Amino acid sequence: MFELTDRVAIVTGGARGIGKGICLALAKQGANIAIADILVNEGNETIAEIEKLGRKGLMVETDITVKDQVDQMVKKVMDTFGKIDILVNNAGWDKMEPFMESKPETWEKVIAINYKGVIHFTHAVLEQMIPKSYGKIINISSDAGRVGSMGEAVYSGCKGAIIAFTKTIAREMARYKINVNCVCPGPTPTPLVEEMRAKGGFAEKVFAGMERIIPLRRMGEPEDIAHAVVFLASDEANFITGQTLSVSGGLTMC
Repeated sequence: MFELTDRVAIVTGGARGIGKGICLALAKQGANIAIADILVNEGNETIAEIEKLGRKGLMVETDITVKDQVDQMVKKVMDTFGKIDILVNNAGWDKMEPFMESKPETWEKVIAINYKGVIHFTHAVLEQMIPKSYGKIINISSDAGRVGSMGEAVYSGCKGAIIAFTKTIAREMARYKINVNCVCPGPTPTPLVEEMRAKGGFAEKVFAGMERIIPLRRMGEPEDIAHAVVFLASDEANFITGQTLSVSGGLTMC
């Protein structure tokens, strides 16, 4: 068990999928949770589960691609809880298709959500963490950002950028005792993945045989990623910063 009692965490994209798993895992260790998401109803359902665990929760409808909305969300968390100890940049989106069949509007959406959103929240939260010389930032990248992924060219590029961004911010923030690390999930059956698979075609072909090539012979679950996040958010990880951890059942070993 990692002690997170009364820590305050922001989780982007915390309404469902991996983000929800992270929210509940942090809450089980004692953290209070603020969710930034555009999925308000699902976000409120997750907050209700957090409150059943005896923790405080806050759902703030937030488009992470809009810096003003991010700033307002962070202000609301500060007004409500008085501090921010943990930031998990989890929100993401993708459309799986061959690069030469993709369109510029898709590229822009993928970049805005997967990369610019991380920049927006990191900047806003660091303004609160630096004065107290404490903070844990965990960026959710992807093994696609380490080794590439068929049908996810721009997405993979964004996730690779997050890894490099994480290392740079870790170096800059070390003087303030702020730890910045990166978790890279492997294939995980989130609602977004299931939505892509349901459409058939390219995405279904890619995911169909995935379990056979994962050494541990199964896809990931949100809880698998959440456990890694909880550790990196804890004081047991105080001497770990600028690192990239794959949680992929051995799919990538690098």
